[in-house]
Parts: sequence; structure tokens; C-alpha cells
Amino acid sequence: MNIFRKEKDLPRDAVLAELHASLDRRYRPEDVADLVLRAMAGRLTRRERVVLERAARHSARRQESFSSMPADFAQPVGGARQVAAANRLFEQDLPVDADDPAALLEFAAGTGEAIRWTPERADFLRDRLNREAREAAGLELSKRQYNRRFRVLRRVAAKAGTLGTEQDKRSLLLVGLAGFAAGIPFERFAADVNGACFVAYYTARRKTRREFGLSGRENPFDEIAEMLYRRCGADADWWMIAQVRATPDVLKRLPQADRGRLLGQWSAVMRRSAELLRARWQSGTDRETMIVRRGDDSTTWNNLAVAYNAARSGWLACLGSLNALALLDAACPGKVMRLMAGDLAAWHRETGGDVEPNTRVWAALPLPWEVLDGSASCTRADVESACLAAGLDPERSGWTAPAPKRGVAVFRPTPELVHGVSIADPVWASLLRRAGVFSGKHVDPELAGDAAHGLASGVVISDLPVVKPPATP
Repeated sequence: MNIFRKEKDLPRDAVLAELHASLDRRYRPEDVADLVLRAMAGRLTRRERVVLERAARHSARRQESFSSMPADFAQPVGGARQVAAANRLFEQDLPVDADDPAALLEFAAGTGEAIRWTPERADFLRDRLNREAREAAGLELSKRQYNRRFRVLRRVAAKAGTLGTEQDKRSLLLVGLAGFAAGIPFERFAADVNGACFVAYYTARRKTRREFGLSGRENPFDEIAEMLYRRCGADADWWMIAQVRATPDVLKRLPQADRGRLLGQWSAVMRRSAELLRARWQSGTDRETMIVRRGDDSTTWNNLAVAYNAARSGWLACLGSLNALALLDAACPGKVMRLMAGDLAAWHRETGGDVEPNTRVWAALPLPWEVLDGSASCTRADVESACLAAGLDPERSGWTAPAPKRGVAVFRPTPELVHGVSIADPVWASLLRRAGVFSGKHVDPELAGDAAHGLASGVVISDLPVVKPPATP
């Protein structure tokens, strides 16, 4: 959808507020470029305006168009329904922030005092009071009414736990895609317009969706990001910039204490994402191929893997900036590989490809969360040996050193994607998404005819695997 206001002359503060809001959302780079042009009106050279226009002319505001792709990351559903049910059953009207897991748990504990319920004693079979215990506690409730109240409080507490986990996952996904951008206060963001515009555009590029294909993800640092980065001089807020770009050229501008703080931030994210990955690891998964199996939650796994690998990369960069990479001699947790769709793996094999070398290294090393908690040993020598066996340079591939600098990418308009597949038209993209095409699930039978017509009409512009017919005997 077109989420941008039509006014051409918004005050700079309003434009900066919208740019700041984009840090927690998924605006397309071209839409952010259009906002940047307005935020920096009167400050750009002619050449800089030309560079920004390469993206801004494709913005939704300029084209008066829409995109079928959501401009936000999915927000976890709060516990308002569970709270309303509890208030109704207990005949009360207690206010509570239903989007705060801690507040939900506090609400459940406070409400539970009336029936002697606590979050620590919430097992339906083991912790309920029997008739004698209810009478001793002065509860004039039938067994049925007591059980209903017990159950509703368990649901509120369970929702608090689920909500906390889902918020954690969303936060980690944002960190994996855009660093700590979402945590930058607006006052700090607005105080450095040059830095703010770079941060907003660069993170928008980092948050673009991955396309289904054999080629790797292109460098988010494109020609427009490079131009905006060059505008950040000695007086820029380099701490803010380092929240989204932990590279040697940025880190060297920070005092040693700030580099240490950033190291701690990345270490905490690495450990938290590793804990969630441990909980979702399926022992039956083939580590040597990492092909997704039926029943795997590949989306959650891959999002957490992105967060872990980004945190590991930032952690290594900070260690390097502090001349502390020697610490890897004692413990060097490896990367985490994403789960791969079976059709993509087959396509790769048909084109002469083999198992990705990084996957070979991952399969040869202990699981990272076991290294982080000390239950397994993995040193730099172990990682170097696995990399050499897989034909990789351990430093240049980012296993034992910060990832090397990549070439600046050329801007190209954001493709309209349905589960990673490029679609020529957003209207058709909406229909194909609703029908379930390319999702790996059953296609909606009511929309199947329209979807098939769209596919036959050539709306798909991605290269896709071709299923070869069986050989005739």
C-alpha cells in the first residue's frame, strides 16, 4: 500500500519523524530516498540530487502506486482478548497494557489472589485446590467456576510467555537485518541530519527481501548509501552510525570505551539468538545439506540465523577494532546456516553446483550454542581446519575475521516479490500471495484458476527451476 502522505512540502521535522519511524519498519529504499531528498532540501549538491533521484523517482509517492508487500514487520498479537475474558469472569475491570508481557503476568498474579492462584503454581492437574482446600481458603465457588477461573489465568500467563518470545523474535530479526537502528532515540536521530539520512537509507537497503535464486544477496551498501555516507564528516554522530554499520572504517572513529560497549551489545544478541536457535534445532536435520523438512519452521529458523550471524559479524568487527581477535584462539563459535528449500537445492545441483562450502564448515564444527555455553570446544584452529577442508579462506570468508569489504552495488528498483519470486505487477502479486502460490502450501482452490491464468500470462519474471520430465525408457 502507499503509506506516504501526499504533501510535497512537509516540514523537515515531520520528514525526519517519518524517516525515524522507518527504522522499525520495512519501507522500500526508493520511498526512503524520496524522504531523504525532502529532509536534505537545500543541502545537496547537484550531483548528490541526481544520485538520489535514481531511487526516488521509483517511490510510491512519485509513481502514485502501491506495493503488495507489507511496509512493516509482523507485530505480535497482544493479550487483550485474554485480559477481557479474565476481567469478565472475575467481574472486574482492571486496566493493563496487554502488549507488555510483564504487565500481563502481573495482572494474572494480582487477579489470581482471589482464588489463591500464582504463576508458579499454575499446573491444572497438580496445583488446583480441591473442595476441602477451597473451603479452608474461604472460596465459595463451585468446582466448575473455580476451574474456569484457573484456566483463564493460565491462558493469560501463557500469553505473556508467548508474547515475550514473539517480541523477542521480532526484535532479533530487526537487529539481524538493520543492526540496532530501531533503538536509536528520535532526539539523537534528528540532531544529525546527514547521519540520520544515511542510517535510514542504508537500513532500508539492508531490510529488502531476499530473492529466490542461485546468486547471493547483493551488497546493501549501494551508490546512494555511499554518497550519503560520504556526507558524514568528523562532526557526525558516529556512535549512531555504528549501530547499523559496524565496519572497521566506522569503528575506528569511536573511542575504545564505545567499541567495548558495542562489543557487549553484539555479544548479548549472539547469545540470545543462539538460545532460541537451540530450542528450535531438530536433531534429524541433515547438517550437511540443511534442506528443510516437512514440519520445520524454516521462517523462524532463518530469521534467527540472520540475527545470530549479524551479531557474530558485529562481534568479530568489534574484537578486531580492539585488537582482541586473539581471544578466538580459545573459543570461536561458528556461523549458523539457513535452511534451504528442496527445490532450490535441486536447482543448484542441476546447474552443476555442490553443497555450499560454508555449509560444509558448519557441519564440521560443534553447534554454536554449545560452544557459547561451554559444553563444546571450538577454537580458531578448529575453524581454520574446517574452512581449509571446504576450500575457504577462513578470514576472507568471515569465519575468523570481520567480513572483507565488498564492492559498492548499483541501485536497482525493489522487485515485487511473492515468497522471493519476482512478479511484474503488484495486483497480480497480491492475488498470487492470497492464493498461496510459491508458499509451499496448498493453493486456495477458489483462487487457483486466476492464479494459473496469471502464471500463464507471464507475470513471473524471476528465473525459476524447471522440472525436467522423466526420461523415457
